Amino acid sequence: MGSRLNPYLSFAGDARQAMEFYQQVFGGTLTVNTFGEYGKPDAPEADKIMHGMLETGSGFTLMGADTPPGMEHVPGNNFSVSLSGDDEAELRAYWEKLSADGSVAVPLERQMWGDVFGMCTDRFGIPWMVNITGT
Repeated sequence: MGSRLNPYLSFAGDARQAMEFYQQVFGGTLTVNTFGEYGKPDAPEADKIMHGMLETGSGFTLMGADTPPGMEHVPGNNFSVSLSGDDEAELRAYWEKLSADGSVAVPLERQMWGDVFGMCTDRFGIPWMVNITGT
């Protein structure tokens, strides 16, 4: 698969509607997973989007999700840059450089969906998400 760099948007409960709108704008294939699929299916946020990805024929990739329970949604600060792929060595090297002199919100480690994932903010205040598949 190689590595991919793209924006990742956070929404205040309307991620499904937003991602469907972007699909209408750009075309492509939209896949979504809910919090219920990866947690408690009877939780209040079970139908909210944990991860959505739009891939277009033009080569655009846009990811988005509803803000998880317990995290604050701040309009204007509701984006991250996503790095993802299956090249573990490459992505871990990016993580080390991006998180150095920054702050780590989620350590780069295996998550409930099976991938290795971490979130950090670099020393310039830019939020990053790194997801390593197939490890």
